[in-house]
Amino acid sequence: MDTDPIAVALKFGFLAVLYLFLFWAARSALRDLRTTGAPPPEATGFHAAGQGSPAATDAYLAVMRGGGLEPGERIDLFGGVTIGRSPEADVRIEDKFASGIHARVFSRRSSYFVEDMGSTNGTFHNGARLEGEAPLADLDEVRIGDTEFRFEFDVAESR
Repeated sequence: MDTDPIAVALKFGFLAVLYLFLFWAARSALRDLRTTGAPPPEATGFHAAGQGSPAATDAYLAVMRGGGLEPGERIDLFGGVTIGRSPEADVRIEDKFASGIHARVFSRRSSYFVEDMGSTNGTFHNGARLEGEAPLADLDEVRIGDTEFRFEFDVAESR
């Protein structure tokens, strides 16, 4: 069996490069493990409870007009909702000025926020065009095209 010395040298060179790569990957992984002693506080899942409105038990969007929705209809915001024309939206509206997923309303700690999801025609919060997200207060108005909602807290009665 006649072996070409160049072929043998290339095989050993390839194995050397492969072992150097594996050594480099293992060393890099060990270095990362050593520097990550404890996770940052945000990664633990535990957060300090915010000061909120203790009387507010839930929040709703009340339909004022448009969108093929019944005026006075209340949309529960528990867990947050997306609003738009798409069947994937939590609240589907029939409005030619609305995008597929136009906006979302969500809670963070003890506050509620409305966020425009990059829509073409914009989301309006109390008459002003919304850039990004904004906090919601009781009786704030949210408009998407010709569809108007009013944000309402459901306040528990004193017992």
